[in-house]
Amino acid sequence: MIVSAENILLIGSILLFVSIVASKTSFRFGIPTLIFFIIVGMLAGTDGFGGIYFDDPKLAQILGVIALNFILFSGGMETSLKDVRPVLYRGLALSTIGVLATAVTIGLFASWVTELTVVEGLLLGAIVSSTDAAAVFSILRARNIGLKGSLRPTLELESGSNDPMAYFLTISLIQVIQQPEKSLWLLLVYFVQQMLVGGLAGWLFGKAIVFGMNRVKLDVDGLYPVFLLAFMFFTFSATDFIGGNGFLAVYVSGIILGNSEFIHKKSLIRFYDGQAWLMQIIMFLSLGLLVYPSQIVPLIPIGLLLAFFLIFISRPIGVFLSLAFFKMKLRNRLFISWVGLRGAVPIIFATYPLLAGIEHAQFIFNLVFFISLSSVLLQGTTLSVVAKWLNVTLPGDIRKRSDFEKAQMQQKLNVYFDLILSSDSPQINKKLIQLRLPEGAY
Repeated sequence: MIVSAENILLIGSILLFVSIVASKTSFRFGIPTLIFFIIVGMLAGTDGFGGIYFDDPKLAQILGVIALNFILFSGGMETSLKDVRPVLYRGLALSTIGVLATAVTIGLFASWVTELTVVEGLLLGAIVSSTDAAAVFSILRARNIGLKGSLRPTLELESGSNDPMAYFLTISLIQVIQQPEKSLWLLLVYFVQQMLVGGLAGWLFGKAIVFGMNRVKLDVDGLYPVFLLAFMFFTFSATDFIGGNGFLAVYVSGIILGNSEFIHKKSLIRFYDGQAWLMQIIMFLSLGLLVYPSQIVPLIPIGLLLAFFLIFISRPIGVFLSLAFFKMKLRNRLFISWVGLRGAVPIIFATYPLLAGIEHAQFIFNLVFFISLSSVLLQGTTLSVVAKWLNVTLPGDIRKRSDFEKAQMQQKLNVYFDLILSSDSPQINKKLIQLRLPEGAY
């Protein structure tokens, strides 16, 4: 087939249609929808029926970084500070200490059972150390499962904030492999710089986005999503330029935005939720195309060993260690341990060693892909069963609904009032956002 813009759009649209239609059956089995997108990508690739040749880790990484910006930004906007504040320290402990403990344990084990050196094993551990919230909550929503107490906000905060830590560990260990003489203290300084600058920049840019959205008057309403998009990418790139963690900044700015009032808020949150799903689909399809199943098959035995070690040993160690000083029931700790699903982020991070020219980069990439797929298939299909077995679920009629679900319900319960302003009212010519209406009014 001749490579042209028309053919690329044709193939891309067909892959999207096939993925979306195939994913309809995923809810029946409790498998995250995005797994089907990866499978479709693999089947369409060089080793599959489609025969599409794609061997460009750089392009896959760029698509992954762009997609991760959308995912983190959308996730931040849907994070309620009111719900997260009581579990802030738990979530941060899981996303830092938990990630580090998981990376170290699986990394040391990987170096013991494979040909990888200790540092290369730790690099593999760092890559697979973050969890995927989208996979978890898509299953919970599909099965109409609500979680008791503070489990949901804890998991949301952990999975939304642990990617920056995994990214830092991945980049740092690549530097250690390339520059063995690099001091550990320099890495510690780099970590503090990344997190402090990233968090502060995210807060400042988040405030700037709210100010800009409410002050800049655009003649065309359709430009507001574009305006917000420019702010999102600027937050990531500017933070990275000044030495901060861009992913953390994007997530924090999304939280600031989602917990503030700004023009077209509800429509923009829905828009970016849809964009996040689109980017996840594109990302999973491209990662599926990048993988050669023929290279994965020989790694199945060692991949299964590492996947089971990660699920049953590394993840629980990370959870119990990070939550050791918090009061929490054993059943909740066990459920959090089981919810450590791996998604697309580890596969994206696995492209960094490929581009850096690390000796066993392809081996690491293939292992990461298999471990992530195994994690989602095993834990994803059993998530609802484990939740009910541990008795951490709520009855369906009183389960906690997401903000998006609440908004959908509210549309059916709207009550309208007419407010007539006098000709000399100071509220004339003001935007709705400037009227200080009661909470819930729109």
